[in-house]
Amino acid sequence: MPVPDLEIRPLLPSDSISELTALLHRAYASLAQMGLHYRATDQDGDVTRNRIAQGQCLVALDGGALRGTILFRDTTQTRGCHWYDQPDVACFGQFAVEPDLQGKGLGTALIAHAEARAFACGAREIALDTAEPATHLVSWYNRLGYRFIEHAQWSHTNYRSVILSKALAAQSS
Repeated sequence: MPVPDLEIRPLLPSDSISELTALLHRAYASLAQMGLHYRATDQDGDVTRNRIAQGQCLVALDGGALRGTILFRDTTQTRGCHWYDQPDVACFGQFAVEPDLQGKGLGTALIAHAEARAFACGAREIALDTAEPATHLVSWYNRLGYRFIEHAQWSHTNYRSVILSKALAAQSS
């Protein structure tokens, strides 16, 4: 584990949406500085809450402090582009790690939890999208076993996205 007291669990009704939204803003600030307008760069609490309702939000806590999050969507919740519309593809998004913990394994741990959930729900693939110009992220996901599938252009972004996906068939639970 990257952090000794790390706990990854589903978001609880008692968890703070404003704290989660602030984490998203901090985690996406460097991408905003690159000129990339991810939704999470400036979304308000209502948008965070609405996005959470579209999947299963997991949070990573260190000694009770929020340090990361990922939104998992099972095969019935994944849609929006050709690949996401496939019946056996799950996905994740609204993925964030506290900036001072990035590169220390917390993000990989959150993704592993999403991959395990995808496998458990019978998905053949788990996918994500990110900005094509964020080549450091695309490279990182490639190192984790994600491959390029297609491009997408979302109405709420100012960049072309790449859809990346990873086969789950060879994994064990």
